[in-house]
Amino acid sequence: MSTDLLTVGQVMARLQVSKHTVYQLIRTRRLRSVRIGRCRRIPASALTAYLHDLDREVTGHGR
Repeated sequence: MSTDLLTVGQVMARLQVSKHTVYQLIRTRRLRSVRIGRCRRIPASALTAYLHDLDREVTGHGR
């Protein structure tokens, strides 16, 4: 089983947000991440889940 891990920079680029925003999402547990040594990585599946949750918030589905 292979899990794609994204850097904070890659997530910044995909979401077109700042580093602060990505870390805020991680701190508030809206975006799951893992720590490998001193590096923070975001599983691609976590980014997909976040975008799915965001879409449900915007469209009002799932409530």
